[in-house]
Amino acid sequence: MQYGWKIVDHQIVFQGYFRIEKYTLQHEQFGGGWTGNFDREIFERGSAVAVLPYDPALDKVVLIDQFRAGGIGSLQTPWMKEIVAGIIESGESEHEVALRESEEEAGCNILELEKVAQCFISPGGSTEQCAIYCGRVDSRGVGGIFGLDHEFEDILVEAVDLDQARAWLEDGTINSAASIIALQWLLLNRERLRRQWGQ
Repeated sequence: MQYGWKIVDHQIVFQGYFRIEKYTLQHEQFGGGWTGNFDREIFERGSAVAVLPYDPALDKVVLIDQFRAGGIGSLQTPWMKEIVAGIIESGESEHEVALRESEEEAGCNILELEKVAQCFISPGGSTEQCAIYCGRVDSRGVGGIFGLDHEFEDILVEAVDLDQARAWLEDGTINSAASIIALQWLLLNRERLRRQWGQ
């Protein structure tokens, strides 16, 4: 069943590197009738693409380490071990972003892509959606420091055994949502992908 909802008022309350919009909303209730007016501030970040580069021949994944401002309140560290990701720019397709970001952030040439998921990152307060992919790569020679200076990126890249990545999942070293989703998916689909991608 579809329920109705209304935007009563809308305004941009902050415009900087990102944008925050304030909505006054109403929606139908499960038990009947409508809510009263309520306000929500929404973080408008745009949509993103994340890619887990996987080498089926060597059973390795390519992971990156970088400083994340959102992690400064963490009890651990603001440097996070993640998969490649980037924002979709105007006119770009998800595949184009996947290829561009894999090259810029990790020096990887993606040979094939398979979609893992399309998900909201934090729908209680943000419009951001993330398209998550797994990409076939040849990981031989992959590693080093990458990123764009004008975006203040300082990215350490390494190819690691998938079993090591699994251990980092289990001990909480890997703690960002897209990375967790992609790695758990790969662990479930590992053997199929190795057959499908010719290994």
